[in-house]
Parts: sequence; C-alpha cells; structure tokens
Amino acid sequence: MSRWLCALLLTVSLGAHAMPGAPAEDEVMNFMAEKGLLNRLQEVRHTVQGRASALVVTAMGFLGVPYRRGGNSAETGFDCSGFVRAMYEQTVGLILPRRADEQAAATQVIERRDLQPGDLVFFNTMKRTFSHVGIYVGGGKFIHSPKPGAEVRVENMQVSYWQQRFDGARRVYGSAPVPAATLLQQPLEP
Repeated sequence: MSRWLCALLLTVSLGAHAMPGAPAEDEVMNFMAEKGLLNRLQEVRHTVQGRASALVVTAMGFLGVPYRRGGNSAETGFDCSGFVRAMYEQTVGLILPRRADEQAAATQVIERRDLQPGDLVFFNTMKRTFSHVGIYVGGGKFIHSPKPGAEVRVENMQVSYWQQRFDGARRVYGSAPVPAATLLQQPLEP
C-alpha cells in the first residue's frame, strides 16, 4: 500500500475518531491496529510527553541561578538563550543554536493556543524581534533567565509587559509530536 494512501487513512481515522459513530471508523481503526500504527502513535505520544515533562522539571531545578550575559551553565549563570540551550541539551540531548533569534529560526512555528510544556516562547525585549526566549511550562507561564541582576524564574505570559512583547511560539523539532506521514515512512509490520 502506498505511503500517501496510509497517510490519508490515518488522517481519515483521526477525523473519524473525533466524530464518534462515523461509519468507516471501525474499519480504519482495525486496519491501523493490524499494521501497528496505533501502537506507534501511542509510543510517540508518551515519548513526547515524557520529554516535555523532564525538560520542565529539569528547568525548574535551576530556579534562582543568576543571570549572566553569555552564560550557559549553573556554575557561571545563564542568559536567556544559554538557559534554553542547556536545558534542551541536558534533557533531550539536542543542541540548539546559541542566540535567541537563531533558536527561533531553527524551530517550528506554532500558534500560541497550541503551546505545550517544553515549547519555546519568544519576546521582543531589546527593540528587535526574538531578542528573548523562555521555555513554556504550562498554565500561561514560562521559565527563563530574564536580565542582569535577576535569576532564573517563572513568569506569567499574561502580564502586560510580556503580552506586549510576545513575538511567537516555537516547537523544537526533535521534541515535537512526529507528523503522521513521518510515522508511515517506517516499514509497516507484515
């Protein structure tokens, strides 16, 4: 069976699953179960959730570490992008670019309403886009290393200061949910 047909069936099944009682739902779900696709989707979901949780927990462990321009470790202190880079490297094993604007360019754009723990949030704090970055922790809050004289802390994105400076949200590719088409690039079980 061609990959595009499998992707179409997966898309249809996800849509049918959202509409209980759809006529083809049982057939598509059975087909996906026979080919092992349901298990693959479940594995991806658990992996992504686990990585995001570990990332947020790890980041919280650095609360109180002082800001240091150019800093990228707990021993020397962190600047915003150094903090994000260190958390992703330590927890997920991904090495992100060093600067906030480079991190924005290297990650997948997502809508604010789609934010999940572990996603990156960007702000214009220096009269240029993507001049500040933090890690979304859920509940409208993010963790970051804010500025000289401050420490790693959690802040509310709904506060006027952050709302006015919000530049967008991004998902780090290696930690993102794997698109259905990518799952289907692997050989199907016999």
